[in-house]
Amino acid sequence: MMLGHRFFASPACLVGLSGGLSDALTARFVLPLLASLAGVSSAAAEEQRFAAYITGYGFWDNTPPGTAIISHPVKHRRAGGSGTHDDPVTLAVGHALHGPHEILDFPPGTMLYLPRIKKYAVVEDTCGDGPRPQDGPCHTGARGHIWLDLYVGGQTVTPTQAEQCQYRITAVQMVYMNPAPHYEVHPGEVIGSGCAVF
Repeated sequence: MMLGHRFFASPACLVGLSGGLSDALTARFVLPLLASLAGVSSAAAEEQRFAAYITGYGFWDNTPPGTAIISHPVKHRRAGGSGTHDDPVTLAVGHALHGPHEILDFPPGTMLYLPRIKKYAVVEDTCGDGPRPQDGPCHTGARGHIWLDLYVGGQTVTPTQAEQCQYRITAVQMVYMNPAPHYEVHPGEVIGSGCAVF
C-alpha cells in the first residue's frame, strides 16, 4: 500500500514531467533539478523563485485519514514542522509510478520557502493517490503551475476547521526553492499559528 495523501481542494516527476507541463515550466523547474542531482548539493544550489499552486492537507484528509503518516520522511518521522529553516513544514508533491518505482516531482528533502505563509517547507510526502497518480492534478499541475500541498496539521481541531484552513492558504503564490535561511517566519503549525497569510 502506498502511503501519502489524497489531493485536497478543487483543482513533474523528472521522468515524464514534460508530458504534463509546458516546455517553459519544464525548462524552469526540471533543468535546475537535474543540475542539482548531477552533483550540486542542495545547500549550494542557487535559489530559484517561481509561482506555484499551493493547497493544504491535514490530519483528517491524509492517507490514511486521521494520521500524520508521510511517504518519504526526511526531517520528520510524521508530517509536521513549525515552518522555521531548521524545522520546515512537511510538503507533499506530485509523483508518478513507473512500474514498482515511485518518482517524486521534487526530490525528498528539497527545501522551499513560502513568503505568503512565511514558512519554510520540506518535501517529505506525496500528493495524489491511485494506480496512476501521474494522471492526477498533483502531478500535472493546476492553473498552469506546479502543484504543492502543505501540511496544515489539524489533529486538535475538527475536520471542518482544518478544511477551512486549507481553503484559506490555497492560492497561486510565489515559492523559493533552495531558499536562504534568513527569511521572515511566522512559526508554528499552520493551523496552530492561525492559518495566517500575508
